[in-house]
Amino acid sequence: MKTLIGGAAAAVLGIIGLAVWWKPFLQLLAGAIPFALLSGGALAIYLGFDELKDTWKTKEEDFGTSVNKEEVDEYKKEVAKLKEEVEDLKAGKDEKKAKK
Repeated sequence: MKTLIGGAAAAVLGIIGLAVWWKPFLQLLAGAIPFALLSGGALAIYLGFDELKDTWKTKEEDFGTSVNKEEVDEYKKEVAKLKEEVEDLKAGKDEKKAKK
């Protein structure tokens, strides 16, 4: 209830203040609008340029593979070896469970 009464009082005082100081209010508004537009425009330019730099970076990067066929074969052999080790470890666990 206090908030409602305070808000109503502030609104009434604001209306009275605008009626009394209408011309200074318009002068303040006339000075604030160009400043707000200038600040918003500068921020938009900065963010747009930053986004443009990000797109330039992604275009410069080469997304091709740098691994040759020999390395791929080595990796495949290593993966196969690791799979065998995992299967051996699994078989060892299964044997331990069977003994219990």
